[in-house]
Amino acid sequence: MGLVRTGCPAPRCPSADHKDRRHPPSVPTPELTPYLPPIPVERREEQISHVSLPSAWEDYDFLFSATVRWCPTGKPAEEPIVNPAGLAVEAVLKRARAITKDREPGWASFVQHELSGALSRMQPEPTGHLQAMAEAITLTLSEHDQERLSSLASVRKDKAVWEHQRKYEQSKREYLGDDVLKDTGSAVVWWLAKNDDQVHKAVEDLGLLAQLTSAANDTDVPERLLHLLSPPNAEDAETEEADSLGTAGQPLGQTGSTADHFDTFLQGMGLDADDVRRGILTRQIAEILVTQGRNETAEELLRRFDAPTTPFNDDFDMDSATGDSSGP
Repeated sequence: MGLVRTGCPAPRCPSADHKDRRHPPSVPTPELTPYLPPIPVERREEQISHVSLPSAWEDYDFLFSATVRWCPTGKPAEEPIVNPAGLAVEAVLKRARAITKDREPGWASFVQHELSGALSRMQPEPTGHLQAMAEAITLTLSEHDQERLSSLASVRKDKAVWEHQRKYEQSKREYLGDDVLKDTGSAVVWWLAKNDDQVHKAVEDLGLLAQLTSAANDTDVPERLLHLLSPPNAEDAETEEADSLGTAGQPLGQTGSTADHFDTFLQGMGLDADDVRRGILTRQIAEILVTQGRNETAEELLRRFDAPTTPFNDDFDMDSATGDSSGP
């Protein structure tokens, strides 16, 4: 029967283990490199504010503000680009101007969104070395221009309302003049259409409608319709006749006597025929007339308004009033 080998490893030599502990494996030493600062990140955006861009109206400019961004295309340049921001801004403004020059200033808010879409894509600038775009875009008008546009809008709206009213009135006049009041028959038919349940009233107003149509056409009432006109009121006729005459019964425009005018004066003063003040005032006026040498007029006034039997009473002396002491 032979010996059986087990799986245990054979014992190592103690001298070999001692040798491994005295000489550990060597580790490479890292080489020392000098410290270099980080490369600065290239700034590729530029803020622009309130740049004037033309509109479709002269002297009404948009005010454009945005953040312009760019990136190089990698195309080799014969000369170094000193100011890439300037090229990018120029390219963006050129693209924006091509849009705003055909837009009305009153649409500033709408054009702002249009520019936001048109300038949101990177596109090469004319030299081909950069691509540029814009974001955070605002488009406004100056305060004074906005006030002027609001005033113009108000005027246009008022004018439109006025034009509408004028055309409505013109149409209404044409309807009344050319259709309703063309003649008495048309006026009667129109009246019946408006008041179809008042036939008797229409018959009563035939004369009025005839007068109305004649006045609308600047013509006389036809002879066949004259009998429809109502005769003038007797009281109105008397009033018109009295107005055409003066207070003394004389037509206006004709001169009456002094006594007639004096009678009008007394009535205007509120002195009736039975008022004693009429005589007192008449005698005072007569005395004044005598001093002016108007004896006949004074006698006429006294005869008519003071003492009908005698031209003067005992208290009034014509000679003393005139200053003549010689008797007849």
